[in-house]
Amino acid sequence: MSDPKGMLKAAGLWLAAIMLLAGTAPAAFAQGPASVSELAARLSPAVVNIGTSRQVRGGGVPFPNVPEGSPLNDLFNELNPNQGMGDDSMREARSLGSGFFISADGLVATNNHVIEGATEIFVFTSENERYVAELVGRDEKTDLAVLKIETDEPTPFVGFGDSDTAEVGDWVMAIGNPFGLGGSVSLGIVSARNRDINSGPYDDFIQTDAAINQGNSGGPLFDMDGNVVGVATAIIARGGSSLGIGFAVPINLAGPVIGQLSEFGETRRGWLGVGIQEITDDIAASMGQTETFGAMVVEVTPGGPSEGVLIEGDLILRFNGTQIREMRDLPRTVAQTPVGQAVSVDIVREGKEMSVDISLGRLETGELLIAEGRQQNGGPDLGPSVEDDGLRLSDIAEGLLGFSVAPLTDTTRDELGIAASVRGLLIETVLEASDAAEKGLLPGLIVSEINQVAVESVAVVEKLVADAQASGREAILLKVVDPSGISRFVAVKIG
Repeated sequence: MSDPKGMLKAAGLWLAAIMLLAGTAPAAFAQGPASVSELAARLSPAVVNIGTSRQVRGGGVPFPNVPEGSPLNDLFNELNPNQGMGDDSMREARSLGSGFFISADGLVATNNHVIEGATEIFVFTSENERYVAELVGRDEKTDLAVLKIETDEPTPFVGFGDSDTAEVGDWVMAIGNPFGLGGSVSLGIVSARNRDINSGPYDDFIQTDAAINQGNSGGPLFDMDGNVVGVATAIIARGGSSLGIGFAVPINLAGPVIGQLSEFGETRRGWLGVGIQEITDDIAASMGQTETFGAMVVEVTPGGPSEGVLIEGDLILRFNGTQIREMRDLPRTVAQTPVGQAVSVDIVREGKEMSVDISLGRLETGELLIAEGRQQNGGPDLGPSVEDDGLRLSDIAEGLLGFSVAPLTDTTRDELGIAASVRGLLIETVLEASDAAEKGLLPGLIVSEINQVAVESVAVVEKLVADAQASGREAILLKVVDPSGISRFVAVKIG
């Protein structure tokens, strides 16, 4: 009887020999990443848990209700600890989050939403020491905050890396306090960059699959050298549990904000003093551009740094040497530039590219200036409005535009609440199934410019439309203003 073990051994040797003769070797088992235990042990002492308490509306504790008219109603009312506490009563709510030391003197970085509205803030270290923390400064726009604890011993802290070098597929490690469990480490990769999740004006998140859950907010995201490349801020969740997608503020955006909050207790961002909008394919075509790069100026703030330098309709291509690929790139780039710095801005104006120099103002001051201007009934009175001259667009022009216009009168201003500073022609009707309707034009809006030429008479509109058609333009560029004075540009296809 043959030996089964011997036969199997012989078969294995024969197979190995065949593979070697063919120039191949048995495939090695795939290996995961090297252990990060030493890195985690080194970094964890600098990561803290943050506990807060705050007063919220809706006091009371859960208590059963009895049916209306029940003989037990009086008894339950006497026993109910919430008796007399209405919806406006206050109760204490507690929450947990994460943070990390950024200096040896006890400065802690975290998210603003972790500490927002807190009456008390506590920092818990990995050694189970508890400290009362003071709020140094916070910033709602980037959802960041800086705290300070007082301690006789220097605190362990971590350094910042370069988030611009964090590429998709790179390993990253998150340390935080998920669900209040205490220090917890998770490993993943950079899943995507430059994510805009519509949480603020400077969205530029790192997306990661490293496990981030409730309580991780404000914690650090490390690269494999132990440097902070992001601040864990948001998750896509269902029922409070992460669905495997988390977002972190890149440290190259967070770092300057954290530095300003630490030094000044507030942010000091650069300000250009313009309102902008994105460039669509139609708008680019109406301006003779082949690309949709840049940001279009729709408003120049009176008294701002760009007054007298930039004008409405300018297309900003580059700011201080940085190309503006999308509209949202400009506010973030400007905000990261020091206040008072002179910068070069490359623009397209009336089809020609040029460069202008602007000294930046401070955004926080600019916001106050803008708010004051809007409180003054939309700006200064530019004189009496145009009275109805009886003119209407010809059927041909109305058909090409897809809407009809009429001169503004004092009566229509009063009826529609149109600010005194708004000039132009009132849109009366918009044709169904027209490109104007698809672009969101509505009766009651005001057309103040066509192809960057001011219009206050129907005759001017007729001429501009005829000129555009004669020159073979596929679309015209409208500057549209709402009754409050807020403007935007819209490209409408002719015909």
